[in-house]
Amino acid sequence: MRRRIFQLLGLVVLLACLFAGFAAWKLHASVAQPLRVDAEQLLDVPSGSTPIGMFNRMQEDGLIDDAFWLRVYWRFNRNGQPLHTGEYRLTPGMSMADLFGQWQRGEVVQYNLTLVEGWTFHQVRAALARQEKLKQTLAGLSDSEVMSKLGHAGEFPEGRFFPDTYKYVRGMTDEELLVQAYNRLADVLAKEWAQRSPDAPYEDAYHALIMASLVEKETGLPEERGEIAGVFVRRLQSNMLLQTDPTVIYGMGERYTGKISRADLRDASPYNTYVVAGLPPTPIAMVGREAIHAALNPVAGSSLYFVARGDGSHVFSDDLNAHNNAVREFQLKRRADYRSSPAPAASLPPAAPQPEPDAPAAVPPSTPDKP
Repeated sequence: MRRRIFQLLGLVVLLACLFAGFAAWKLHASVAQPLRVDAEQLLDVPSGSTPIGMFNRMQEDGLIDDAFWLRVYWRFNRNGQPLHTGEYRLTPGMSMADLFGQWQRGEVVQYNLTLVEGWTFHQVRAALARQEKLKQTLAGLSDSEVMSKLGHAGEFPEGRFFPDTYKYVRGMTDEELLVQAYNRLADVLAKEWAQRSPDAPYEDAYHALIMASLVEKETGLPEERGEIAGVFVRRLQSNMLLQTDPTVIYGMGERYTGKISRADLRDASPYNTYVVAGLPPTPIAMVGREAIHAALNPVAGSSLYFVARGDGSHVFSDDLNAHNNAVREFQLKRRADYRSSPAPAASLPPAAPQPEPDAPAAVPPSTPDKP
């Protein structure tokens, strides 16, 4: 009897060893199995997904043979490891072990969105809406509702976001990306404000941001930004109207069709710096760090006017007579390829057509229309 018991125990142990060996082989084979991928494709891991659920879905999609042993392997070897939301790139010859490595490292596919200096908030929202991989949560909301959703109710959105290239993954929301851009602008502005020139004539950082938007729209040349800021500051200190076209264009909104008329220069818009003294009530565009720095560190000098040469640079003048001479030379006889600001870089993403701003008024508004 005892001998038979030992024989049975031996048989159980043998069977257990055989099963353990078989299970170990199956676990190894399941992890080492190649994915059924003939061409590069993306595996989407939505928010809230679990590895077990992904194994089942991959089996249903024909990417793997059997999800059972993968579920067993994960429970005993990687249980509790988080699964990063996003897309994972699958390539021919790739195994489940390779995919596990991607999951462990969180190697999700990233996309880029570039917000460009000088863009309006309308253009920013349009760019966000074009991103198919972003989860759209702001569609249909007004600008004020968007700011409320971002946690900044009552703030005007123009100029509140920093132009930069932002990375995102599939499933990230447009709201999350805007939060990044808002916080980035706030951080840059705070740091530049803390290092501002003692002569910077602003009540607070927001007024400096407004000035920076004027500088941003008037030129893209780094070496001229401080000088243009200096012109605007001296005009303010001399109780002169700023007379800068980009503010008029911004105030016109959709009415702007590429030309400013005499009537437009007389329009009582709060953004019309031809008739309203001081800075406009808000920024008129997104600004980069260089424009903020220039606004907070205006270059000293005596010039009160500037006019675009047509190649992106400007002629600066101390008095109206000299300025009008420059206008006659560079504005009234414009060459075919005239530009008041540098041509946009070819690498920038497409955006809505942007106006070509001119410098402070060549002549007082009572004179004939500017060309």
